[in-house]
Amino acid sequence: MSDDTAPLPDRVEGAPHPRETPRLIGQGAAERAFLDAYNAGRLHHGWLITGPRGVGKATLAWSIARFLLATPEGGDGGLFGDAPPVPDSLDIPADHPVARRILAGSDPGLYLVRRWGAGTSDKDREKAFEEGRFSQDIRVSEIRGLASFIHLSAAEGGRRVVIVDAADEMNTQAANALLKMLEEPPARTVLLLVSHQPSRLLPTIRSRCRELRLGPLNTQDMAQALAQAGVDPGADAGALAELSAGSVGEAVRLINLGGVKMYHEIVGIVASMPRLDRPRALKLAEVAATRGAGDKLDLLLGLTDLFLARMARGGALGPPPEAVPGEADLIARLAPDARRGRAWAECAQAIGARARHGRAVNLDPASLVLDTVFRIQQTAAG
Repeated sequence: MSDDTAPLPDRVEGAPHPRETPRLIGQGAAERAFLDAYNAGRLHHGWLITGPRGVGKATLAWSIARFLLATPEGGDGGLFGDAPPVPDSLDIPADHPVARRILAGSDPGLYLVRRWGAGTSDKDREKAFEEGRFSQDIRVSEIRGLASFIHLSAAEGGRRVVIVDAADEMNTQAANALLKMLEEPPARTVLLLVSHQPSRLLPTIRSRCRELRLGPLNTQDMAQALAQAGVDPGADAGALAELSAGSVGEAVRLINLGGVKMYHEIVGIVASMPRLDRPRALKLAEVAATRGAGDKLDLLLGLTDLFLARMARGGALGPPPEAVPGEADLIARLAPDARRGRAWAECAQAIGARARHGRAVNLDPASLVLDTVFRIQQTAAG
């Protein structure tokens, strides 16, 4: 089975897998926090890596895994007993044996838990797919499989690293099984839990892990991260950083689906209000109504919600940094004060409810988009 057939929940389409990403960008504080603990001899057995989607959480987990499996432990001196140098970076050379094994999914010291099967390579994913072991959550069997891994790898010595991506996807039984492991941590084993929504985890799991929180990337870091991923943002780097809330994963999705152009159209249509540029609105609705355009419809609705949130915020706090040309002037005109900001917030709430209902009952996409535009027009005229 090819990679095109089996889903990849831990990979953004159009970007390298986090294990293939050589360098973490824009998250120096989290990297330093881990290295400070490591160098001080306070390496915790459980680490909770949190932050918005797409900012590098999985990349950090794989970087830590490479570092731990490739770096001699404190007691492993050189030939004459000299201590190894204190590391100041998680970077491991690409030609290091551990780096090569991890890239190939064959390092015996690493165990990966995902909702479609545990293991370290895409062959494990393909096997899970063929055996029908895909699910919407991580099951207890995948967590229990850690016991076998730890028992077998303990005989070989060295560290062991476990990545759970994403820990939010564990069902109740799996979460309880992992909690027992955190309560009685295996020797020389580090568990790395990637979490998009840590509030969904058991409080007892959170309390037994040390948190590394990652933040959104700024425009410069976004451009570097996209370049490393082999993605050219062109002249849209600033817009992508603003519209993606600093998430590289979301920026790649925006590039794949033409999100910046779509947001520009939303701004342009609203700029024609309180009168409405109907041909332009109809053209936007047609984009979402084409066959197989479900992803574009979801993106359009998401960008509309983001635009309305920016309008509401602009009324309360002043226009945010401009994502596309003309947006700041538009917000200043249609959301000049807190009262108008509240009106846009109420508009966003109403449109969001309509959109969820429309998607639930499979309303015609073009009708859903036009209904959204007309509701925005009413607010603009208010």
